[in-house]
Amino acid sequence: MNLREKLEELKERGLKEINQAQDLKSVNDIRVTLLGKKGPITEVLRGMRDLSAEERPKVGSFANAIKNELAKTIAAKVDELEVERMAKKLEAETIDVTLPGVPVKEGQPHVLMQVIDEIEKLFLGMGFQVVDGPEIEEDHYNFEMLNLPQDHPARDMQDTFYINKRLLMRTQTSPVQARTMEKHDFSKGPLKMISPGKVYRRDTDDATHSHQFHQVEGLVIDKNITMADLKGTLALVAKTIFGENREIRLRPSYFPFTEPSVEVDVSCFKCGGQGCSVCKQSGWIEVLGAGMVHPNVLTMAGIDPKVYGGFAFGLGPDRFAMLKYGVDDIREFYLNDVRFLSQFSKKG
Repeated sequence: MNLREKLEELKERGLKEINQAQDLKSVNDIRVTLLGKKGPITEVLRGMRDLSAEERPKVGSFANAIKNELAKTIAAKVDELEVERMAKKLEAETIDVTLPGVPVKEGQPHVLMQVIDEIEKLFLGMGFQVVDGPEIEEDHYNFEMLNLPQDHPARDMQDTFYINKRLLMRTQTSPVQARTMEKHDFSKGPLKMISPGKVYRRDTDDATHSHQFHQVEGLVIDKNITMADLKGTLALVAKTIFGENREIRLRPSYFPFTEPSVEVDVSCFKCGGQGCSVCKQSGWIEVLGAGMVHPNVLTMAGIDPKVYGGFAFGLGPDRFAMLKYGVDDIREFYLNDVRFLSQFSKKG
């Protein structure tokens, strides 16, 4: 069999294999086998050295024609298989828009955010403004402006995380009040504000405490503000958060930034004040601290205590949530366990 016949046979065999190929990999394998440097066509062409000078050009031209025909056939087969592959992919990914949609489970705000939102909504309705402030605070605003000078023993109650001698992670949101009092223009009306946010204390006593928790502190400064204004405000808070039948009582206490100061109890929402395990048989549950703003705090903020007075209070949304929903471990709020958090629907 001469070289032309061998080439013709290789062409026919190659065309048959190409047409029978079912996927792109098979076509590529055929291309490498037929047209590669070690393929049969190349091997046949090596025999051209035995041909006469007159036959070599003719056989070479014939061989190139066969290689070109095979290459075009391979390219056409690749295009055909690519079209088929794309058609199958589109068919598999087709979306029937007439089918009903798959329900998406709706999330909800975190239980602590629900409590904070409820508190904010209440105070906004009473004409308060919601003011935010830095969580990395100056010692000057976190302590000194609140009547807690250096070495004051009450600082030990708020042991915290210092960044340097001047900066610390705030232990309360009261510094926001101090900053706001400095800037407030009383010619435009009284100061009525709340300052919700995260605070930080080195507190690891038990499961009801955490090194990070939330506070909502409130402040009212105006002329002729009395303890009756404070009590009426806190009674409304208790009834809104814990139920319309709740009552409050004020007990004398001590805070450096208020004078007089009080601890505020709410009648037990489980037993209605009759006494149970939740309220330790007392009928009352302590919920927050409050008092009339200390004259020193007003003076340091540039406010004349002989003209203006006010009240302040601080409550913990974390504690409110624990009491409202009967949670005995504050850490549950921060574990991100959806099974736990999903119990507290937004309507709850």
